[in-house]
Amino acid sequence: MSAGWGSSTTVPPAGRRTPELSASRRLLRRIMELAAAPIQPQQRLDRIVSLIAADMVAEVCSIYVRRSGNILELFATQGLRRDAVHQTRMRLGEGLVGYIAQRCELVNTNDAQHHPNFQYFPETGEEIYRSFLGVPILRGGEVAGVVVVQNTVARSYAEDEVEALEIIAALLGEMLASGGLVDPDIYSDFAELAAPPRRLVGAALVEGLALGEAVLHHPPPQVTRFVSENPELETARLERAMQALRFDVDRLVASAGLGLGEHGDVLEAYRMLSHDRSWFRRLHEAILTGLTAEAAVKRVQEETKVRLSQSSNTYLRERLLDLEDLANRLLGHLVGSPRGRPPDDLPERAIVVARTLSPAELLDYDRDKLAGLVLEEGSHTAHATIIARALEVPVLGGVERALAAVRDGDRLALDADHHQLFLRPSDDVEQAFQLALAARGEARARVYELKDLPTVSRDGVPIALELNAAFLMDLSALDTTGADGIGLYRTELAFMARGSYPSVAEQIEIYAKIVDTLGPRSCTFRTLDVGSDKMLPYWRFPQEENPALGWRAIRLTLDQPQLLRQQLRALLAAHAGRELRVMFPMIAEVAELDRARALLDLEIDRAQRRGAFLPDRIEVGAMLEVPALLFQLDRALERLDFVSVGSNDLMQFLFACDRGNPRVHDRYDVLSPPMLNLVHDLVERCGRAGVRLSVCGEMAGRPLEAVALVALGVRELSMTATHMGLVKAVLRSIDVDATRRFVLRQAASPVHSVRDSLHMYARDHGFDLPPAPPPGLPGLS
Repeated sequence: MSAGWGSSTTVPPAGRRTPELSASRRLLRRIMELAAAPIQPQQRLDRIVSLIAADMVAEVCSIYVRRSGNILELFATQGLRRDAVHQTRMRLGEGLVGYIAQRCELVNTNDAQHHPNFQYFPETGEEIYRSFLGVPILRGGEVAGVVVVQNTVARSYAEDEVEALEIIAALLGEMLASGGLVDPDIYSDFAELAAPPRRLVGAALVEGLALGEAVLHHPPPQVTRFVSENPELETARLERAMQALRFDVDRLVASAGLGLGEHGDVLEAYRMLSHDRSWFRRLHEAILTGLTAEAAVKRVQEETKVRLSQSSNTYLRERLLDLEDLANRLLGHLVGSPRGRPPDDLPERAIVVARTLSPAELLDYDRDKLAGLVLEEGSHTAHATIIARALEVPVLGGVERALAAVRDGDRLALDADHHQLFLRPSDDVEQAFQLALAARGEARARVYELKDLPTVSRDGVPIALELNAAFLMDLSALDTTGADGIGLYRTELAFMARGSYPSVAEQIEIYAKIVDTLGPRSCTFRTLDVGSDKMLPYWRFPQEENPALGWRAIRLTLDQPQLLRQQLRALLAAHAGRELRVMFPMIAEVAELDRARALLDLEIDRAQRRGAFLPDRIEVGAMLEVPALLFQLDRALERLDFVSVGSNDLMQFLFACDRGNPRVHDRYDVLSPPMLNLVHDLVERCGRAGVRLSVCGEMAGRPLEAVALVALGVRELSMTATHMGLVKAVLRSIDVDATRRFVLRQAASPVHSVRDSLHMYARDHGFDLPPAPPPGLPGLS
């Protein structure tokens, strides 16, 4: 098998036409004529099954359509009892038709009654028919129905008959998509099936919310011609289009140095696929069955999509996105359609969906109408992501098959904060987003209103609110929010944004710019935290079963000590004459902390021996993410100036709950007694040791969670700029001492979560909280 297009049989000479192919073309042409005829959908279906039965010398031809609830319904038949139409129904997997739809594969048998999946439906009168050929009708890579032919004589259908019915099924799939076979006014649930609400997940590249209309950056071209009597002409059209495609792709790869060098390997693999001869052979074979070049591309695309989406081979499944994009590009050359709508022709709230974007392509869109961005690829350090961050446009990346799932004009609800996209959202989801967006607008206003006021509770308790940052441009939010400093600077993003590992001199330049921009305000630099979902494009990381628990963060840099030493050397040099706060990520035991401290001491000693200027003061901290450290915490605190809780990882490790798994990611709540008791114990122990404690994960940036943290004794919170307004407002409205007593009582109870009770308490006591989202959508506000 090639890299995805599949193996190919020998292609017959282009000029050879068999009687079977000519008959197949005639049938396709007659079906297309019916598609254009001014008749009702049911009449069209009835005539189609009659045509197919007559052409294939079948005593029965039936079409089953998939409806909501995964039900297949008999919509038309020639040969079975007519009163069974719209009465006979079966579930996915039930009977031969249900089996075909469930497995997405054809069934060809000369003895249907003895097939292990046969099930008798008496109202159809099908018991007399022994031979059975059924083919799935595909649309968008999913089964939309099944077309069946049957005969009383025991026979296996020949290869040319099977291929003819497959071609017919492909055509029926396009007709179902266009609405020509099912009346949506009568069968509204079919329209819902074709476009049901869905939830897609990805990675938050730029946090934020958006509600709007989908704009496909490169929507698939529409195929309007399906049948051709001239395979030589279609083959010539295909060859010209393939040459144009390959030229485009070669040019794309050649321009990789213009900001895309880190994706060179991916682009080269993409280029090789466009030159794959087996793809051309398969397209040529499809043309010889009577299809136009564009219809052949569509058919092979659908077949490839079904085959690879079910493959257990990870490489082949990953190639599917490349293959789909190449097919769509080829279709564009064949039908002459532009790649997407003009960028200035946008709805008022546009959410652009793309495979990937260049900065120039992103900037082509009207900034006043661009509400969000959804990418199949993308990374935190892609240039388009950096531009989007500057424009404050939320971006969700790594959304698999987004272009296949989303249609131009679909309603979208983008929640980059929680790594999710709601496609064609239900009314309650829409309402939740509208409330959350209103709260965000209020929060933005509150930021400016409160930015010059101290964060002090109603009973006089001061709280430090700091920002999480990853780029120099993030520091501008210090002035707009009134933040006290940077509580977490993710140094790895600068490494990920480059095409090669930065030298010590380059790192010094990066850190010095940050320090100069900050002035007297503090900044906590976290050392390199790569691995898991944060990869360096110029490194090869090992394949791991569970990378979140694998070779990452401090484990990686302790195993490669020169990396950590170089970074510490650069941080020391950039902070000469100033205060340095450095924090080690994912410390699991005191021995790891000691090894990291020893490397810092080596770099301090190296600088002293060379007469280099050192920071006036150095504070060392650790990220508390691994619960194991809690059992050595007193020893660790002897060695630390501060501890910062990474609530995201700590939460998933504490509950053994993968936060990237949609089945369990919200099964446990950060406002649960185990998590609250952990925080309370941590506050007490850090207080006794005289070590500062902060929280810098998502928990710190949510108003209700921030109330709980401050009530338990946390006095430093670090969050993104978008959350600071709401958090500051609510913390200025609480009575810390009274709330502490309430939270501790709740934490001692055997409940799953204290969220609801704390929310009621907050409302009863006049806390300045935003509206709560509906159940099932936590954290949107």
